[in-house]
Parts: sequence; structure tokens; C-alpha cells
Amino acid sequence: MADRIFAWAARAAVLLTLGMLLAILVSLTISAWPAILRYGFGFMASTAWDPVKEEFGGLVMIYGTLITSFIALLIAVPVSFGIALFLTELSPVWLKRPLGVAVELLAAVPSIVYGMWGLLVFGPVLAEYVQQPAQNLLTGVPYLGALVSGPPVGIGILAAGVILAIMIIPFIAAVMRDVFEVTPPMLKESAYGLGATTWEVVSKVVLPYTKTGVIGGIMLGLGRAIGETMAITFVIGNFNQLDSFSLFQAANSITSALANEFAEAAEGLHQASLMYLGLVLFFITFVILSLSKLLLLQLKKGEGTSA
Repeated sequence: MADRIFAWAARAAVLLTLGMLLAILVSLTISAWPAILRYGFGFMASTAWDPVKEEFGGLVMIYGTLITSFIALLIAVPVSFGIALFLTELSPVWLKRPLGVAVELLAAVPSIVYGMWGLLVFGPVLAEYVQQPAQNLLTGVPYLGALVSGPPVGIGILAAGVILAIMIIPFIAAVMRDVFEVTPPMLKESAYGLGATTWEVVSKVVLPYTKTGVIGGIMLGLGRAIGETMAITFVIGNFNQLDSFSLFQAANSITSALANEFAEAAEGLHQASLMYLGLVLFFITFVILSLSKLLLLQLKKGEGTSA
């Protein structure tokens, strides 16, 4: 009887989770339906956002969400990997615990604090010591000059990406450290005994053994970056037009648009368009998680082929 009760409870938990997921999807679809009927899939290709004329498009927000998350991952993954590698393979015993706690404490800092720090401290530093020298160096250079164009105010896509990277580093580093420590010591010691270097042990023993956990940690960080609201709202610029593809261009993201406009949005197409953005964000997350699962399946199929 106890086993049956446990099985029923586990099954009910799974069904409850699936039910909540479907309920969220259905409610978003119903709320966004007027905008879906009006704009269709063209909503995701339009840059228009004019509540007065009731012209709405989500391309600027979708672009801002994806590019800031990509920049955050580009910075956070190597840094997190280095932190995890140092804590598990290179750090002295007396330093492992305090350093690990210090990294994890970054996850406890409220996102609004990161946003205020980014706006008041990091933004001016980025403008003065990165953007202005880069503009002086690359102005007139084809393509590269366009990447650093824009007024040197320190807020925009790059600032948002860096702030997101700082925010997700603790999550990815903590997961990587934990899965690296799960690797059986005998495997690592055998590799060291055969003359392997630290990098060879990590790349040929630890990473293949823990690839599922590593990718899971990266996906956890990506989900945190995509769903971040307050910090992005402070530093991305909240500009609903896409004038250039500069890294310093003020832009907008789906979450910041929802935070800024939903409370004052009039009933009708404005609210429906915002809910349409929420539905798009839901599918972006779903697609990214699906792609990570497919990547894991491909890695499993390729196991042992090189041998």
C-alpha cells in the first residue's frame, strides 16, 4: 500500500506540473489571441511599436532578448568553467570552501541591485574606458565601426549582456563544480598515472563523464538570462526601435517591455500584444530546451565512435 501511495503521489506531481504548463500556455494564447489574429506570424518580423496607432511588432524585443542572452553565455560559460576547474582540480584545500561560498553568494544578490550597479557604476565605466576608445580606434572601419557606433552613454545591449553574465556565473559555476566532483576519483587518478596533464584529464575524462550535467548547468544559466527582468530594465535602454546592430545600441527585451508597459497598457491590442510577447518568450525557452535535449542525444550517439 505504501508503494502504491508513493506511486500515485509521484504520478500526481507529474500530472500537476504538466497541467500547470498547459494552463499557462492556454491562458497566454487566449490573452494574445486578438494580436495573433491581427498580426499573425508577421508580429515577430515587425519593428513597429506604436500604442497610439495600435501598430505592434516584437522583433526589437525578440532580438534584444536573444542577443543579450547570447553575449551573457559567451562570457559566463568560459568563466564558470574556469571557476569550476580551479575549485575541483587546482585550488588548495583551505581555499576551496571559502571561494565556493563567495561565488555562490553572488546568486543571493537581488537583481535590482545588479541593475542599479550596472546603471550607476558599470555603465559610465563601460562608456569611458571601452566604448569611447573602441570608437576612436574603429571609426571608419567597415563593419567593425558599426559594432561600436552610438552615443557613449554606457547603456545598451553589451552592458545588459555583461550584467546578465555576472548574474548567471554563480549558477553555471556551482552546477559545473558539483558535477565535476561526481567524477569517480579512480578515473582521474588513472589518467594522471598514465601521464595525462590536468587539461587532458578534464577534457578527456571529466567532461565526457559529466557532459549531461554541464549542459544542464548552461541551460539553467540561459533560462535565468532569458527570464531576467529588473536588471535588464535598468541597463538595456528600453528603446523600441532597431536603428543599427551596434553592441552599444539601446534596445529592449521581452521581459523589460512587459515590466515597463503592462501596468499602463490599455485593454485591447496593446495588452494582447504584450501577452503575445510572453507567448513568444515561452516558445523561445521551449525551443532552446528542446535543442539542448537533441544535443545530448547526439552526444550519446557519438560515444565510443572515436575509439
